[in-house]
Amino acid sequence: MRTDRIFARLDRELEPPKTEIPRMSRTRRALFGTTLAFYVAIVVAVLTTSWLVALDWKVMLFRPYEQWPEVHATLDYFVVLGQRGPTAVMVAAWLGWRSWRQHTLRPLLVLATSLLLLNTTVGAVKIGLGRLGPHYATQIGSAELFAGGDIFPSGHTANAVVTWGILSYLATTPRARRWLSVLSAVVALGVGATTVYLGTHWLSDVLLGWAAGLLILLALPWFEPLIARTEAWIFAMRELWRARRGTVPALPVPAGNGAAIVPQRRPAQKEPVREPVSAGGSGRSTTGRSGGHLGARPHAIRSERTPVTPAGSRHPSHSDRAPRGASPARPVTGG
Repeated sequence: MRTDRIFARLDRELEPPKTEIPRMSRTRRALFGTTLAFYVAIVVAVLTTSWLVALDWKVMLFRPYEQWPEVHATLDYFVVLGQRGPTAVMVAAWLGWRSWRQHTLRPLLVLATSLLLLNTTVGAVKIGLGRLGPHYATQIGSAELFAGGDIFPSGHTANAVVTWGILSYLATTPRARRWLSVLSAVVALGVGATTVYLGTHWLSDVLLGWAAGLLILLALPWFEPLIARTEAWIFAMRELWRARRGTVPALPVPAGNGAAIVPQRRPAQKEPVREPVSAGGSGRSTTGRSGGHLGARPHAIRSERTPVTPAGSRHPSHSDRAPRGASPARPVTGG
């Protein structure tokens, strides 16, 4: 099976050194608290239709896509780096290869946990506030809340922060962590600004999307024990499956029967016992015959038959022959 080859390859790989799992340090807690306060401030500013909503309208009426139309086509492709589907596939492929090489499921489990948190938190706020986008706004100066929309916060921006930030979070060396942090920050900032340029999001949507994604990255150390237990459970299930792999599978259940048919093992067949051979050398049994036929006995193949050596010689005896090696008798002549 294909899974057998995969497990065999994993067993041949060298065990890498243990990577340091991020902990919820004092600095990380401070950053988390600051980002959370910024998140709440943005929500309150939009709910109260403050100066931030007025800035949203100014940027929207400025119509950046009309001011710089020459970059419109390029930014249409660049914004794909914030779409959940394509980015998740690309990052999952890279992390899957790392899991293969390092004998661990932690990279994939961290990605799955972060995407689950992203969809839950961002999706709940989107649906709860129901804000309309700039292209669907109905009243100038309004926050356009509770109108059935789903753009606050920006999903593209939050997804870019989380998906590309995972690479920095899982980096194994300080140098790689620094470079990947810069790269993920540039991509996240660029995706957020691009959505404002295209007119698909308000500026406040992007600010809240950056904060939402950063909160998820900062909170991941709290979920590391759960990730470790999940990984241990998956490997335990794998070992259990390996142990049960050699058993005989049950036969298909026929229609109308609720119990599986378990195949029974055949009893060991005893080797047939042959009757003693008569001393006459005929090789036949001394048992009687019934109706001219041999009695019902299991038939043994040639390799299982016991070779029989008849008693006595097959050649008739000749009393007039001299023993081999003896000189023949000479006739006695009279004299």
